[in-house]
Amino acid sequence: MGDPEVPEVPEVPEVPEEEPHDEAGLDLARSVARGLAGRTPQGTRRTIGKSRRPRPTRSSGAHADDRDPQTIDTAVGRFVSEQGWEAELRVHGVFSRWGAIVGREVAEHVTPESYADGRLVVRTDSTAWATQMKLLAAEVVRRLNEVLGDETVRVIDVVGPQGPSWRRGRLRVRGRGPRDTYG
Repeated sequence: MGDPEVPEVPEVPEVPEEEPHDEAGLDLARSVARGLAGRTPQGTRRTIGKSRRPRPTRSSGAHADDRDPQTIDTAVGRFVSEQGWEAELRVHGVFSRWGAIVGREVAEHVTPESYADGRLVVRTDSTAWATQMKLLAAEVVRRLNEVLGDETVRVIDVVGPQGPSWRRGRLRVRGRGPRDTYG
């Protein structure tokens, strides 16, 4: 019986002996990095000029917070509440829904002009509607406060129609001018 043939192992090339790794280079790089970051190799702050405290890093958590993206509605709502404009915006929103609140017939002749400190100023298109609106003022205040919340509107000032100005124009009148009721 013959000897089994042993395969020939290829010869491994000789690796030249490497120089031992110098740890001083790595230590030097670490100390330079710490110096650039404003820290000494021992981990304490350097005191050059004013000493600054490191700011704590804020990381996002699993729950929503102020740093997460916000919808426009949420951001504007927060801004409005921070400024204290809620009542003003609700009242001016009533200006656009005026007809639905007071009724179509009243809205055709009476328009809201301004709101400040619980006082709503409305303008009528005739003196007859000014008188009618003064009679309806308590009911309109009640309806507005149902929509806006209690005590938002306390008083309605009714302003009648404006007469023409006699101070300017080709037919200007000096003095008091003609006296008549308009409307």
